[in-house]
Amino acid sequence: MSAQHIEHKEPLLRLAKRDDIARPKAWAIRAAAILLALVTGGLIILALGHSPIEVYGSMIGGSLSKGRALRETVKKAIPLLGTALAIAPAFKMKFWNIGAEGQILAGAIAASYFALFWAERLPKTVLLVVMAAAAVIAGGLWGLIPAAFKARWGTNETLFTLMLNYIVLGFVKYLQAGPWGPDLNPNGYPKIPMFAEAALLPKALGVHIGWILVLALTVLMFVYLNYSKHGYEIAVVGESVRTAQYAGMDVPAIVRRTMFLSGGIAGLMGFLQVSGASGSLTENTAGGIGFTAITVAWLAKLDPFVMIAIAALLAVLEKGADTIQTIYTIPASAAEMLTGIILFFMLGCEFFINYRVILRGKGARK
Repeated sequence: MSAQHIEHKEPLLRLAKRDDIARPKAWAIRAAAILLALVTGGLIILALGHSPIEVYGSMIGGSLSKGRALRETVKKAIPLLGTALAIAPAFKMKFWNIGAEGQILAGAIAASYFALFWAERLPKTVLLVVMAAAAVIAGGLWGLIPAAFKARWGTNETLFTLMLNYIVLGFVKYLQAGPWGPDLNPNGYPKIPMFAEAALLPKALGVHIGWILVLALTVLMFVYLNYSKHGYEIAVVGESVRTAQYAGMDVPAIVRRTMFLSGGIAGLMGFLQVSGASGSLTENTAGGIGFTAITVAWLAKLDPFVMIAIAALLAVLEKGADTIQTIYTIPASAAEMLTGIILFFMLGCEFFINYRVILRGKGARK
């Protein structure tokens, strides 16, 4: 076959993975992506008849101004950061845990049981510790189910963990409409009652103390993933299961242990949600946190400290979107679209950091 014929068959555009990219260039790509996101969102704001500068200013002011707005932003960031930390070890192991949403709810159910039926029997401190421990165990066991099936029969963890979300959500709805709803409410409403004061987390600087716990978890997770034997085993399994087996590692046990840890931390976030953020269990307790946390972990490249900044940014966007709905009567769908556009560009820029587009006949330039 002639060289001319081969060149004719070459595609107009093709992708090549970058071996490496200079840090200044990577950050330049990220900065350009954010700028393009703001410009694109600004066009939508203009189409709605508002000034982009004013709307963006209101988003920032409505989420970072002193007082209640800032506290609400922090409350939104707490479960995002905690759940991103939860899925980090599983993702590093290349176990795609899409079930953090269900693991949050499993932990929330376990914590709610003690809040509803043991609040008058235990001292406040003991009650909160028991609620937290129950949430960790319940979330860990819920995460252990797909891990056991994966380790024993090689099932697809993505679909398995995703389907488990709907099972536990259905159970919450059952509790809300049945034994924990009308049976506990004096008016018979299908709503789980608010927790007693003894079952609510104390506050520090105006926000429930979950933010202190999550920051401590961030440090612990960084040490665990980078400086512990378990973290090393997770990394080896993630790189190559065969290499781990050759090195004598018990891969099924590592998978089960890691997913119990992942689910346990997610379950702990369920405890923080019901005991700190809302004061009760509802079908919206997880509220998409488990899915959004995947974006946090992915953008942070599983670095716990970078997750703090990403979770804070998403919390600002979410709270800011709520603010502009009120001030400018922008539809909720449009406000969510602005957030989605920014996330789309942020995720998309990582593609161009890892890959380069090559035009026909240009060669593989780095």
